[in-house]
Amino acid sequence: MACRQRAVSPGPGPLARMGGEVAKPANPFPPSWAPLTADGFAAARKGLEAISDMDTAAFLQAVAPSRVLEKEAWDFDAFIDCAEAALRMDKRLGRKIDRLVPKKMSEEEFWRLYYCHVYNILHGVTPLRTTPGLTKAILLAEDDTTSNAIIAAFESDDAFMSFSRKEMEGIQARDEEDGQKLALGIAKAVEKGVIEASPPVEAVFSIDVLGKSADTVATIILERLGDGPRSGCVMVLTGLSGTGKGTTVDKLTKALPRAVAWSNGNIFRSLTLLAVTHCETEGVPFSTAALTPELLQKCVKCLSFGKFNGKFDTHIKGYGYDTYVSEVANTILKESRVSKNIPTVAEVTQGEVITFAAGAAEAMRSDGMNVLMEGRAQTLDFLRTSHRFELTLSQPILIGMRRAAQRMNGQALSKLRGEETPSSADVRSALQEALAGMA
Repeated sequence: MACRQRAVSPGPGPLARMGGEVAKPANPFPPSWAPLTADGFAAARKGLEAISDMDTAAFLQAVAPSRVLEKEAWDFDAFIDCAEAALRMDKRLGRKIDRLVPKKMSEEEFWRLYYCHVYNILHGVTPLRTTPGLTKAILLAEDDTTSNAIIAAFESDDAFMSFSRKEMEGIQARDEEDGQKLALGIAKAVEKGVIEASPPVEAVFSIDVLGKSADTVATIILERLGDGPRSGCVMVLTGLSGTGKGTTVDKLTKALPRAVAWSNGNIFRSLTLLAVTHCETEGVPFSTAALTPELLQKCVKCLSFGKFNGKFDTHIKGYGYDTYVSEVANTILKESRVSKNIPTVAEVTQGEVITFAAGAAEAMRSDGMNVLMEGRAQTLDFLRTSHRFELTLSQPILIGMRRAAQRMNGQALSKLRGEETPSSADVRSALQEALAGMA
């Protein structure tokens, strides 16, 4: 069970005293967390024993309610006596440790999560007991609750885990390839003098998303933002694919006042539209060679950001266009002549787009808006803000599991399209069929 030199055991532990006497059992939680009266302890005990009934997914969703329970500040040694008392109080707790340590986590992390639940229960927060069942409604949600439900149902399936590992490896390979291409683009921008070589990056607050829902991650970020959103701020969220950046930003956009999620994508599309139009007008083939520094400079000058018609927008004016990104984002900017040529333009305009985005973000922040920007640190490091967050995942296999669950969900929904109220067995069968087809 233990993975430390000083293991927690259900026996007397360090309670022996001189003369062979044994001190009264320690409290299973710090005395300052709740009254130590007999009645108070009896009331708390029933709630704490519910932790042993939690399934793994629910247990992992513990939220650190105080600084001492955050991963960076966690001091296991300070809680060992309490942990030993907890084991004596609830015999099932030892079996729960055996199931999770070290398969899912270290013993230190188990007790940190356990005491996050203890604190929340003592302060009136009802513990989660089970993950959502497999219903069509859960599949239709198509969010993190969907993925969590599918993972909970299939995490013991060898085919699912094998498929998840392949998905994880594919995502990691694409991330590495994208990172290499992005590095080349950044290097070219530095060489041109568009951006500096080593930006002064502010401190980054990292969040391990293991066992945390998107709502939980968003709550942590909101707490760390403090009073910043009241007057407007720029928040940067980085992390590799599969850590939940997009979902988290969606949650934050709904929770924050005057919030907008910024994407560089439409700026790259706008520059590509202008460059392609230039080549069509001049009758020259579109290629990297055609994207001369002079042409790129002209294209960038065709874009301006500001308040137009009462709202912030990007104005495209030049090469026959006089329009706004909000008006053509789903029409002209999505045409195939634009989409297929974005990678070529992005490779040589990273610096220009970074500079444009930084100016746009500052303009909105100055107007009291909250600007949320998510993506790769390689580009977002060039934006100045004290609100920097990074999503990490201490168990990378979960990235593959999430992606596998998303793919299974898509195919299962297609199969269940004509059924209004399929049974849980029907839903599981559809997911199993999807898994078999892909694996």
